[in-house]
Amino acid sequence: MLDSMIVGENQKTRKKLTMTHFGLICPASTGHLNTMLPLGQELKRRGHRVTTIGTLDAEAKTLAAGLEFVAYGTEEYSKEGTAEALNHLSKLSGLAAFRYTITLFKYGTNVLLRDAPQVIKNAGVDALLIDQASSGGSIADFLDIPFITICSAVVLNQDENVPPHLTNWKYHPTWWTKLRNRATWTLYGSLKKPIEELVAEYRRQWNLPLYSDPNKVGSLFSVSPYSQLAQISQQPAELEFPRENLPKCFHFTGPYHYSDTREPVSFPWEQLTGKPLIYASMGTVQNRLVDIFYQIAAACEGLDAQLVISLGGSATPESLPNLAGNPLVVEYAPQLEILQKATLTITHAGMNTTLECLSNAVPMVAIPIANDQPGVAARIAWTGAGAAIPLKRLTVPRLRTAISQVLTEPSYKQNALRLHKAIKRAGGVTRAADIIERAVSTGKPVLTGTI
Repeated sequence: MLDSMIVGENQKTRKKLTMTHFGLICPASTGHLNTMLPLGQELKRRGHRVTTIGTLDAEAKTLAAGLEFVAYGTEEYSKEGTAEALNHLSKLSGLAAFRYTITLFKYGTNVLLRDAPQVIKNAGVDALLIDQASSGGSIADFLDIPFITICSAVVLNQDENVPPHLTNWKYHPTWWTKLRNRATWTLYGSLKKPIEELVAEYRRQWNLPLYSDPNKVGSLFSVSPYSQLAQISQQPAELEFPRENLPKCFHFTGPYHYSDTREPVSFPWEQLTGKPLIYASMGTVQNRLVDIFYQIAAACEGLDAQLVISLGGSATPESLPNLAGNPLVVEYAPQLEILQKATLTITHAGMNTTLECLSNAVPMVAIPIANDQPGVAARIAWTGAGAAIPLKRLTVPRLRTAISQVLTEPSYKQNALRLHKAIKRAGGVTRAADIIERAVSTGKPVLTGTI
């Protein structure tokens, strides 16, 4: 009798869940969409309706993934304007890139908070999945609908035991590093003041409480609340520094990478030589420091390996003549397929590329450029799955040494394989969707370890 009652309740829950209309809010850049869209596809596969709430430059990828799309900010945003802004950002590094990113986020946050609430209401969205770097949590508060926080990049929750993600500092659990970390969090927090004041003004207009607890609100780009139902990171726990104060509803699920969410990319497979393959990509945003590609080519010259360089749209192969060693250069590469053949990846340490490498047990040499990339690179080195070289210290001899070291020392491959196995255990998109469904259906926090 009891079993039949439980089955009946589960059927009622499933029926209710099939009517849930999820909205996705995230930056329109490739790294964030490549995380959020597979989640949306999985929820759609389970019978939900899923709509991306975004700017026009996210429309094509959303529709290609088989999801619905509604736009906000159509008067302010154009594909050409976004491309111009990203082109400028792609030429910056370090603090200059961070400052410009803050400027972009302030502008985008104002348009999001001004326009998106009515768009979401008109679309009939029941619950939101909100990227940790977005200020969409305030919109969910205003509309009084549940939301889940999704961490596409490195975990942004502040913790004085953990170096800020904008730094390449190693993890050391000592008193002086805690003081250093705390001071740096405070410094970076002052840089986001313009966004903080903007969001606070909207929350006052909406008669919502203001937040100040960094464990409940606000990365360096967002000052809206994080979800108290569930916060989900696509990292495996093994790729994160030891933390002491993550919320009880925080989950490490591993990555969500579907090849069918991405546009097909042609590639000259017949030009692969069969030698060990070194794949080099500096991502699709901060990738226009073309001198790095020349340094990569020079560092790989003479190695018993084939170098494949993906420019990520930053240039055409013809615009980079006379690269040392005659590498295979393409404007874009089918990254998921290439990594199945790669022996080593030279990367900017974007979170998506890092996780895609580890999903294939490929060790890395990281050259972080800006924003959270130094933090990701520090984690790559900390886990032993690769080496990291700060951009300011990049030289051809230093890069050649790092490449040779990662290629020849078995520990790097072994640690990449260890993280590959951790990703397999973490549950990925299936577990993330389970957490989301439970949080929305019950309206209660989904505690760590319960799914």
